[in-house]
Amino acid sequence: MPGGHPSHRGSPAVRYPRSYLPDTKEKKAAKASAPVRLYVRGVFMGYKRGLRNQYAHTALLKLENVNDRKDVDFYLGKRVAYIYSGKKSGEKKHRVIWGKIMRAHGNSGTVRAKFRTNLPPKAIGQKVRVMLYPSTI
Repeated sequence: MPGGHPSHRGSPAVRYPRSYLPDTKEKKAAKASAPVRLYVRGVFMGYKRGLRNQYAHTALLKLENVNDRKDVDFYLGKRVAYIYSGKKSGEKKHRVIWGKIMRAHGNSGTVRAKFRTNLPPKAIGQKVRVMLYPSTI
């Protein structure tokens, strides 16, 4: 079937440009003053492990646009933040577990990081922020 499964009611595969929307100068001005992101996105892939043993004190992180072992050198020693939300007495607070990138893991740009407290298993697959400090340049 050309459109996929009949029970799937998604959007069409072809996206058309929204030329019918008017271009406003306010939108362009807002884009120019957008905040700058001062961190690199990463994903917590899991813990360091062997075939049978898992070492939860070392986390494996995949960083955005880091695809080579040579690229990892810039990030060694940088601070990492895992941000999550906690609930306490009706108010929602954001909490942070801080860590540091220790070394490379393999040849594909994955890094090993140690956090002040081990990351919880529910964090696997979640985003982390790699701060661009301390600088070694």
